[in-house]
Amino acid sequence: MTIVFASFIVLLTALGVLFFEGSKNTVAITLNGEQQVVKTHAETVEELLDELDVSPRSQDYLSPTANMKVTDHLKVVWKQANKVQIVKDNEEKTVWTTAATVAELLAEQKIVLKQQDQISPKPQSAIKDKMNIAISIAHHLTLVDGGKEQQVWATSATVADFLTQQGIQLNELDRVEPSLTETITGNGVVNVIRVEKVTDVVEEPVQFAVVTKKDESLEKGKEKIITNGKHGRVSKQYEVVLENGKEVSRKLISEQNITQKQDKVVAVGMKDTALQVSRGAVETGKEFYVTATAYTAFCNGCSGRTATGLNLRANPNMKVIAVDPRVIPLGTKVYVEGYGYAVAADTGGVIKGYKIDLFMPSNSDCYRWGRKKVKIKILQ
Repeated sequence: MTIVFASFIVLLTALGVLFFEGSKNTVAITLNGEQQVVKTHAETVEELLDELDVSPRSQDYLSPTANMKVTDHLKVVWKQANKVQIVKDNEEKTVWTTAATVAELLAEQKIVLKQQDQISPKPQSAIKDKMNIAISIAHHLTLVDGGKEQQVWATSATVADFLTQQGIQLNELDRVEPSLTETITGNGVVNVIRVEKVTDVVEEPVQFAVVTKKDESLEKGKEKIITNGKHGRVSKQYEVVLENGKEVSRKLISEQNITQKQDKVVAVGMKDTALQVSRGAVETGKEFYVTATAYTAFCNGCSGRTATGLNLRANPNMKVIAVDPRVIPLGTKVYVEGYGYAVAADTGGVIKGYKIDLFMPSNSDCYRWGRKKVKIKILQ
């Protein structure tokens, strides 16, 4: 009886085990890409995951949902989400993702990159938990280096970084616009101005001066050269600043005389010969200098007639000069430098000594003549 009873107990146990195992549902489950088939009495997907020591988070991917009832031949997929930090042009963003690669994450976040943009790690890299992804968006810029312009793409944050990225080295005096610390902006212009200082040595002429000396032995109005003038030469050294090869400033550093200048010395006659000229005659062929002004017959208070009775208004093209009769007697025919042949036929209250007035047909002619020193020659 004991043996029969024991055998009966074993049979019941075996039948119970067979029944228990036979009543389980067969489930195909994929955990983070690893597939397996399990048999379970779990009522829901959540209970099934508990049996497998899997604790899904709200960010994880789970299909079907946790409260889904477990049925025979059910397929369950669970993928753990990873925490990723995206830094895009210094703007940080933390996301949870179940994407397998960086490229899938970019598509998930609707981030579209240009060919010139930079990303690290590469798009084909696998996503890992606590991964940092750095994205630098490229900007289109105009680079002007030493006056030469080119179009470039840059992912730099500042002008200094941009120049380093472009392999541009600055010399000590070079200038950059905008400044090196400025932030790069799209469609901006970075201007590198190449500055250099050079030394320029030139020889320049030194003009001589004209020095006049009074000579009491020389007739008034005459001049005599005592010493001829001679130009000098000086060597000047300049510091020249060039920007992009063009001169922008010049500063004199030193100068040295090569040849000394020699001033021209002229003796000016001071001897008054007016009293020595006879009242009725003057030497024919004599030449001397006088101060000549101009007048017309149409001035206020003018009669139009000369001291000798000539009607100048009726003869506007007549060549007549007003003189001091003590120097040039009335009626004397003369040749005046720059005026031509004329006759001394008039006088004036202010015409004293070596002064003459030239008759002109109009006021405009008088203004053009002005006042000047000329040579006069006595003809007869």
